[in-house]
Amino acid sequence: MGDGNDGAAAQAQVAGEPQAQVDQAAQAAVTAGLQGAIGADGDAAAQAREDYEAALAERDARIAELEGEIAEVAKTAEGAEALRKKMDELRRKGDEERVGFELQLAGARNVKAARALLPDHDNDVEKLKAAEPWLFSAPAAPAPTGATGLPSAGAAGADASTQMSRWRKIAGLPESEE
Repeated sequence: MGDGNDGAAAQAQVAGEPQAQVDQAAQAAVTAGLQGAIGADGDAAAQAREDYEAALAERDARIAELEGEIAEVAKTAEGAEALRKKMDELRRKGDEERVGFELQLAGARNVKAARALLPDHDNDVEKLKAAEPWLFSAPAAPAPTGATGLPSAGAAGADASTQMSRWRKIAGLPESEE
């Protein structure tokens, strides 16, 4: 025949909690005390009550200890979650800066506008540049070099009379006889 302790033991095994062991000890103490009281022994009942109260106090202490552990785990979890959020934010900012830098290197005229259109082109700067050439500046043309066929106007060694003669010739005026 099973008594109330068998049910508590089954619950303890299912739950896997050490607290159930404390409850079993308390119930065993009460059962022993009641059996002693039935035998007309009042001291056994008092002892059983003390044992039961001690077991309850032990259980309450264990509950408080577990609550403290839960609070510590929650703090750790909250701290870890806060760090994860910070890391995610730093990664996001790093990605934004990298994309902005790539767009600047590609010659984007307006980085903000290019960044807005980038998702439409699989976040590929080269695809965006090919699809939206107006958004990017053309590479700067090199400065023209070469001779014009005219002598340098500011050439070293040219005096004032030589320069005046040259300008008269360009203007189609006769040479002065000064």
